[in-house]
Amino acid sequence: MPTRRATHLRSALSLAVAALLLPLTACGSDDNDTADPRPSKKPAAAEIPRPGDHKVTLSWKGEKRVYTVHAPPGYTRSEKLPLIIAMHPYPADGKDMAAISGLNTKADKENFLVAYPDGLNRGFNALICCGTEDDVGFIRTLTTRLTKTWYADPSRVYATGISNGGDMAYKLAVELPDTFAAIAPVSGGYLGTDAEKASYMPKTPVSVITFIGGLDEHYGGMDTGINSWQKRLSCDPGEPQKLKNKIKRTTAKCSDGSDVIVYRLPGMGHSWPGGTDGNMSDPQAGVDATDLMWKFFKSHTKKVS
Repeated sequence: MPTRRATHLRSALSLAVAALLLPLTACGSDDNDTADPRPSKKPAAAEIPRPGDHKVTLSWKGEKRVYTVHAPPGYTRSEKLPLIIAMHPYPADGKDMAAISGLNTKADKENFLVAYPDGLNRGFNALICCGTEDDVGFIRTLTTRLTKTWYADPSRVYATGISNGGDMAYKLAVELPDTFAAIAPVSGGYLGTDAEKASYMPKTPVSVITFIGGLDEHYGGMDTGINSWQKRLSCDPGEPQKLKNKIKRTTAKCSDGSDVIVYRLPGMGHSWPGGTDGNMSDPQAGVDATDLMWKFFKSHTKKVS
């Protein structure tokens, strides 16, 4: 399955140059070779939180790790903004994810922060592929740094991603449940040997909105995965609501207080519904994942002690 997915996603590398994140000043690095997840008390001198796109480099367990932060116009640290961690497919990077999702435009309109981590060797160590690095620890570190340095609101931190990045969103929900209020996997799944274990579930409520395409070769696994998630959390999706283009939506309230919304799009393949940029976007899918996930995120916050 990873091989087929990797072959399918190589087209992501052909994303239009015009949609790439505006490269700005490269930021300083944190020395994190000891794998201490706590950020330094002071940001590196070159990392000055401000509007626009900012590339940040840090050392994580001996590796150079990179992520890009997008802050909306008028951003200041006087207001705690929501934060979305957006993870790319394999093989790709944060620039590709920004183009596929259109989240920068949404952030500018709705006033939130977006961070795009780059996976080592263009992939994340998610549930079924694509790497061996401690990406959970890396994302925990950058998220903590963003709440401390960029003043992101710790009660409104969310994760999304497509394909390998969508799988990673599920992994973060389980392994960092105290961090994320909600996740939005797109063409990604709760899959693999870990997900087959009944105990592999979030220990605190993490709500989910997900989008899966009926023409996706991985549809069966993704559909089984989200059904297992709902069964383990005693969610009752009831009968699906039928939308235009034969799209079906289920909405469930789970025993731990979380919500699960699933969009099943029969005419979509391995894509981002409603996207307009790149070969992994499907503007004809019938719904706009970016709009719907942001509406969902806005209605979910995490209790922070």
